[in-house]
Amino acid sequence: MYNSFPLRKDVPEQEKWDLTYLVKDEATYNELLEKSLAGVKDFATKWQGNIKTAQDVAQVIVQYEKLLEPFIITGSFAELDVETDQTNEVAGERSNNFSVAMSKASADLSFVISDILALSNEVLESAIEIAPNYTHYIKRLINDKAHLLSPETEKALASLSGTFQAAYGLYNTTKLVDLKFENFEVDGKSYPLNYNLFEGDWELESNTEVRRAAFDAFSTQLQQYIHTTAKTYNTHIQTEKTIATLRGFDSVIDYLLDDQEVERDLYNRQIDVTMKELAPHMQRYAKLLQKEHQLEKMTFADLKISLDPEFEPSITVEESRDYLKKSLGIMGEDYLKMIDDSFDQRWIDFAQNEGKSTGAFCASPYGSHSYILISWTSRMNEVFVLAHELGHAGHFRHAQRSQTSLNSESSTYFVEAPSTMNEMLMANYLLENSEDPRFKRWVISSIVARTYYHNFVTHLLEAAYQRKVYEVVDAGGSVTASTLNNLKRSVLEEFWGDAVDINEGAELTWMRQPHYYMGLYPYTYSAGLTISTQVSQRILKEGDDAVQDWINTLNAGGTKSPVELAQMAGVDITTDKPLQETIAFIGSLVDQLEQLTNEINGK
Repeated sequence: MYNSFPLRKDVPEQEKWDLTYLVKDEATYNELLEKSLAGVKDFATKWQGNIKTAQDVAQVIVQYEKLLEPFIITGSFAELDVETDQTNEVAGERSNNFSVAMSKASADLSFVISDILALSNEVLESAIEIAPNYTHYIKRLINDKAHLLSPETEKALASLSGTFQAAYGLYNTTKLVDLKFENFEVDGKSYPLNYNLFEGDWELESNTEVRRAAFDAFSTQLQQYIHTTAKTYNTHIQTEKTIATLRGFDSVIDYLLDDQEVERDLYNRQIDVTMKELAPHMQRYAKLLQKEHQLEKMTFADLKISLDPEFEPSITVEESRDYLKKSLGIMGEDYLKMIDDSFDQRWIDFAQNEGKSTGAFCASPYGSHSYILISWTSRMNEVFVLAHELGHAGHFRHAQRSQTSLNSESSTYFVEAPSTMNEMLMANYLLENSEDPRFKRWVISSIVARTYYHNFVTHLLEAAYQRKVYEVVDAGGSVTASTLNNLKRSVLEEFWGDAVDINEGAELTWMRQPHYYMGLYPYTYSAGLTISTQVSQRILKEGDDAVQDWINTLNAGGTKSPVELAQMAGVDITTDKPLQETIAFIGSLVDQLEQLTNEINGK
């Protein structure tokens, strides 16, 4: 079953996504990029120093938006190609060259925001009246006035944008290219190991001896790169702190939240309430796993095992399509067509190959369809992952059809709500269509272990750790490998208490996630899941009316704040209630698991 992954060139075409929907070939890519860069020069010649009136503002925003759209296509092609094979030097060079070109273009275009914000608020308010479709966008610009620097400084920062992303590139190169794993042995048998094998298979392995040996081998190899990874991360967060200070923010946290349109109290609440109130439920779940697997002690390396590994179904790619269409059909015919298109037109990269990025994601470039990266393991769990990523695809399909490109992208705070919503709809469908206690237990345990553990625990604990890191930076400090290990371990121990032994290597999980290079992204998973849990319950109770409210929310794209988007869907995230009700719902799922387990075991 477990083999080393093939090289990308040896993977069947049907398992790969088809990037020719973005650009036909290399010549087309180069031609489009060259034309786009020439357009920047023409645009700058026409508008730099000439944005004077409200009418000018309205016109320049529309033209600026159209100017940027081809860069979205070329940038997506350059970035997506390298994600499937970090060892591909041609793709890597193309991506690096695009970054350099985009830095230059960003510098040349930095005058747009500077010149617009040099105008009075009265002029900008008048521009809203002329171009009401851009109301939210212009109001966001007005909000940014307080943190705008001189035009010269803004241009310098824009020209360094590629350099500011260098730490993330270095992190990925270390993780996916330079970091090599030796096979590990258990009882004389050799097992292959790499990032995708560990996270896709060995963490879920039911054989305790093999699972823990894989964890130890994986952790031992991570340790060899700990200081390089820590220095890379410190470079990234110090850069964020420098920019935050330049823009007049006392805290890097406030700087990063400002871009999300979120106040500090929403951010802190998501972390603090979850750490306190969810922990007891998840500790019960850990103890249930320990009991069912007859483990002498429950360790961190055991937390992702299935409650009933002998029962977990396997699934083919084509079978997953059927499950997706049946569970998500409530979203309408167009949504079903999107699912079929995603398979038939090869939007999805299913392959497992050397050098491929870990985890899963969905990229949704404006002007094209979405692209989904996943490493297919044939575990039934994958249908939840695919539903999640298609949630992103459906979100941006609705938003991009209803909004222009500058208006289509919602706040990061909200962006994980549509994805986790699909996981909830999948779970609802599976539960409604089976009375088998063992299958129902598998579904509920999948919701707890996949949907809630992954989003409400793994990512939330990342957020709690990340907040501690930024507190160190805000106090004028820097971080080392030892600092990061200690901070991560303290968060894990606080959450899991005496229910889980935080064994050696658990603290190294800070080395594994790319989210730390994406601002305050980790906490948004639980924030989005709070919204989607509440809306999914509305859909179960109210049916089509709740579905239509949800579709209208998706259509709104980035024209509203996350608080307003949640309100459109019937959820008030300005209070503790949605979060506490969601945590109580998770607790009820653990209750059901305990009851079903007793029933299955004849107790």
